[in-house]
Amino acid sequence: MMKWLLVLSALVAFAECFHTIPLIKGKTAREALQEKGIWEEYRKEHPYNPMAKFYQSGTESMTNDADLSYYGVISIGTPPQSFSVIFDTGSSNLWIPSVFCSSQACQNHRKFNPKQSSTFKWENKPLSIQYGTGSMTGYLASDTVEVGGISVANQVFGLSQTEAAFLAHMAADGILGLAFQTIASDDVVPVFDMMVQERLVSQPLFSVYLSSNSAQGSEVVFGGIDSSHYTGQITWIPLSSATYWQINMDSVTINGQTVACSGGCQAIIDTGTSLIVGPNSDISNINSQVGASTNQYGEATVNCQDIQSMPEVTFTLNGNAFTIPASAYVSQSSYGCSTGFGQGGQPLWILGDVFIRQYYAIFDSSTQRIGLAKSV
Repeated sequence: MMKWLLVLSALVAFAECFHTIPLIKGKTAREALQEKGIWEEYRKEHPYNPMAKFYQSGTESMTNDADLSYYGVISIGTPPQSFSVIFDTGSSNLWIPSVFCSSQACQNHRKFNPKQSSTFKWENKPLSIQYGTGSMTGYLASDTVEVGGISVANQVFGLSQTEAAFLAHMAADGILGLAFQTIASDDVVPVFDMMVQERLVSQPLFSVYLSSNSAQGSEVVFGGIDSSHYTGQITWIPLSSATYWQINMDSVTINGQTVACSGGCQAIIDTGTSLIVGPNSDISNINSQVGASTNQYGEATVNCQDIQSMPEVTFTLNGNAFTIPASAYVSQSSYGCSTGFGQGGQPLWILGDVFIRQYYAIFDSSTQRIGLAKSV
């Protein structure tokens, strides 16, 4: 009897350390702009620049990604003020709009008011975040940040004073970066690192599940792995660099033929990029192999009727094959169909939400590796 009680209490203790944040699959900026009939004009003015946040310039960077749709709610301050944020494994800072911001993007988002929090402190340091099209500027502060039931005291974060215009079309208020401190602006300790340092999670890892179609079910789990979201084995891949969640990619193949990343390349698993992004020539090769043609905005369009007959695309990571069917890499809307392969102009590849929807992703910071398993 005693033995079972010990097992039970261990299970209860473990369950308490399992912190889940439900992610909402909301309307994308593209959808909002299409509804207003201004998408084409917007895309001409703001070409997609997915690599903006990967330029190491000493300032934290982000991209104007019109197709991001997953965000979750966190709170900051005492008493708590709530904000929706994109959980972004491709950047490392947390920032939200503030009451000191008068940009258009701050008018239609929730704004943090420091005067209403008893635990708030200014850090007296400016913060600048570069975007593909403009930037966010503001100041660093610290306060209690609550994420999925975990309260992190004295977390340093950014409060915006000005924001790039394209952020007005983004559903989320701000960004919560989950990459490493090595790339954090002002060397701020990221939220997850604070959780690990203060032993607020049972394991130094977090995992991400993105649902394919429905608005419900997507989640980030801090400190654990939710086995109900995947099937089969977890494949562990060591990081090649602990800056972003960066790994070695061996090749991209279609029907056994190498079509991209010949001889190997570097890839980042990034929840904060909606597409799979690679060097221009590689991506145009993949798009032509799957039968897509590129329109004036650089988007690869396909006939929606052709999806059934389009080939799978296989990404081999550290000797392990991860296959994406056409049903997963083609997005369908009332405006037509396009592939989820975007040009980045850099040798670095980004395996974004198109990839993560197919493979449950586990980010283990202590052993510096990524686990991938087939999503359910």
